[in-house]
Amino acid sequence: MTERFDPAQADLRWQAAWDQAQCFRADDASTKPRSYVLEMFPYPSGRIHIGHVRNYTMGDVLARYKRMRGHEVLHPMGWDAFGMPAENAAMEKGVHPGGWTRENIANMKAQLKRLGFALDWSREIATCEPEYYGHEQALFLDLYAHDLVYRKESAVNWDPVDMTVLANEQVIDGRGWRSGALVEKRKLSQWFLKITDFADELLEGLSTLDKWPEKVRVMQENWIGKSQGLQFAFDLSNGDTLPVYTTRPDTIFGASFCAVAADHPVAQAVAAADPAAAEFIALCKQGGTTAAELETAEKLGFDTGITARHPFTGADLPVYIANFVLMEYGTGAIMAVPGHDQRDFDFATKYGLPILRVVAASADDAARPFAGEAEAGDGICVNSGFLDGMAVAEAKAAVIARAEQGGWGEGKTVWRLRDWGVSRQRYWGTPIPFIHCEICGVVPVPKKHLPVTLPDDVDFATPGNPLDRHPTWKHVDCPQCGHPARRETDTLDTFVDSSWYFLRFASQPADAPFDPAKIAQWLPVDQYIGGIEHAILHLLYARFWTRALARIGKIEVQEPFASLFTQGMVTHEVYSREEGGRDVFFGPSEIVRSGDGATLKADGQPVTVGKVIKMSKSKKNVVDPDEIVATYGADAIRWFMLSDSPPERDLPWSEAGIEGCARFVQRLWRLFAQYDASATGEDKALDRKTHQTIAAVAQDIEALGFNKAVARIYELTGATEKAAPSASRSAAIRALLLLIGPMMPHLAEEAFAGFGEGLVAEAAWPDVDPALLVDDEVTIAVQVKGKLRDTLTVAKGTPKDDLEALALASEKVQRALDGAPVRKIIVVPDRLVNLVA
Repeated sequence: MTERFDPAQADLRWQAAWDQAQCFRADDASTKPRSYVLEMFPYPSGRIHIGHVRNYTMGDVLARYKRMRGHEVLHPMGWDAFGMPAENAAMEKGVHPGGWTRENIANMKAQLKRLGFALDWSREIATCEPEYYGHEQALFLDLYAHDLVYRKESAVNWDPVDMTVLANEQVIDGRGWRSGALVEKRKLSQWFLKITDFADELLEGLSTLDKWPEKVRVMQENWIGKSQGLQFAFDLSNGDTLPVYTTRPDTIFGASFCAVAADHPVAQAVAAADPAAAEFIALCKQGGTTAAELETAEKLGFDTGITARHPFTGADLPVYIANFVLMEYGTGAIMAVPGHDQRDFDFATKYGLPILRVVAASADDAARPFAGEAEAGDGICVNSGFLDGMAVAEAKAAVIARAEQGGWGEGKTVWRLRDWGVSRQRYWGTPIPFIHCEICGVVPVPKKHLPVTLPDDVDFATPGNPLDRHPTWKHVDCPQCGHPARRETDTLDTFVDSSWYFLRFASQPADAPFDPAKIAQWLPVDQYIGGIEHAILHLLYARFWTRALARIGKIEVQEPFASLFTQGMVTHEVYSREEGGRDVFFGPSEIVRSGDGATLKADGQPVTVGKVIKMSKSKKNVVDPDEIVATYGADAIRWFMLSDSPPERDLPWSEAGIEGCARFVQRLWRLFAQYDASATGEDKALDRKTHQTIAAVAQDIEALGFNKAVARIYELTGATEKAAPSASRSAAIRALLLLIGPMMPHLAEEAFAGFGEGLVAEAAWPDVDPALLVDDEVTIAVQVKGKLRDTLTVAKGTPKDDLEALALASEKVQRALDGAPVRKIIVVPDRLVNLVA
């Protein structure tokens, strides 16, 4: 073995060896126990980032470990390749989205290979390829045939400059995120998936996911949002009625106004006769529709002049058109209780409406004023007529009972969850496989004509969807009547692409989306790893898609991911300097750190060292994985990703940390060079340490406690270095090599080659002798008058008399006694000796 391990040479050599041996190719015909390990696949932005490295290193360690334990492992990789960034590149750089995406995939694939991940590249997929999205179109048609897909008019955010629909998240302060134009709300015909049909089972299914983080299950439960409330209608002064739904019927005596959405029939009728109302409605059509925006936006209203009769008090409540009420939620109208809802409180404060307390901690608080904000409403009912003194739950039931007895309302279970709108007015997405015929209506594309592929000759010079403007692509004959018709030009939400990719990884027939028999073999995914930011949409949609396919008989599995792990982010401090009245940020490679301060390499002048935060391109606190690999090798960066921080917590990046990891790589290399297969002699203590470490590291990897496994490997390394040459020491060295195999595979292979034992990637996990897992020695604390003075390492079960004698023979104990006679000796077997003087 050479004096130093050279990762620049070794990394590439062993990556080529793994490829040649096809070490990581999953065998569908294998009779071994199966493990499906999957990290959320990346968007091909062009470069992998440190967060990717941490995510994939964790999955890679588990996959390699499972293979060493005799499992047939499926550990695939692919690309979530459709989406807006590619279209933005087309508009800004004059390139085709397909070429931009595929070039990025090639670059990122090379980066992942350079890190030595044990991936089955034979199953690689990219969602932008017809071989993938053609099967997605077929599945979409299957769901349509089972009445789980429909089309209806729906309100959308419309950018009048880019001529496209925007997601709520793309509306910033009422303007399009890219164009800066004031966003309008429009009604468009959109395609929907009936996720609400699965609300109950998606909610109930959460109870079976005991290997998911509790916080993710709670987030999904809240998103699905099952609630019991009251549906009733106010009588309006114009002779109409106003249906509303409330989850808090116990607060009904606190209602002081009603509010309707801008496109509610009441609002539209008022606007038809009042230009001021029409102008206000136009104002309401600006801005986003996310819950967060509705909470934070200024609350605006228009008094319709109509009143609503309170069902208990008979009071006339004013009816407003309000910008924080949406037609898509509930009935598009609300009973507003300002005392116990913050949005209602803000609105009532702005327009001088009554704010009544109807729930309080006790009757004594009935007249207590509000301290500038609404209160949640826990406690008992006050100022509420027949409800006074009732607890909230009792009052809810009482109001519902009265409403049902009086025939003016009914108890009803509702869901926060809404059907999934999947239409996107984009080019770079899966074409929705339908044809619009003036004679036959909306007609599915026959499956024999799939895939419906995207045209390559598109123009992004004009804002809007290029598919709408294409001269030929959208023109097609109706498959039913043969008359001229047009293709659907909307494409599918990219979340559809990621809602079933894990099925395609498991089975890839050319003539079908998957083989159900192979799905049954591999699914559910044993370990899924990804960021907490996907807790709601991606994970909920994947659960829905799996259940929908099961309902229509395509597969049998109900839940896609048996175990879920959400890793923390990689963070870095921020470097900045004020220039021209604004903060200018600098990257870590531009900085020289010295103590608590830092200077800019370019001019030697100081910069401000900011907080340690998530790596961000805008703050320039990013680290390039390629530079780290080129400098330190793949194993050093992999080891850094696993050490120190628990994997569910954020990991602060530091140059000192990665340098320390690189030094440990060389330290192990020097230790491995001392392996001597012919050594003799026994070191019982080292044997015990070795076997206990093997067992503990296995448990840590199984539990994804990688930082704990790293700590144990450090301990065994130190113990082995200190030990005298022996067969036990060589056995410890060999065990260490195998233990680091999943974590630092290139170093392990390079050393193992010197042992002449084949590939670590195909080696077995070291065996454990159960007898050596039990300590036969214990450490005894020796106290004098209750204070620790010495410790004794003795055989487990040493008799009481022997322990007393050893304690009295201790020089430290005799110094502590200082000649005083021992009056009493207390012995706790295997734990403690206390001498009372």
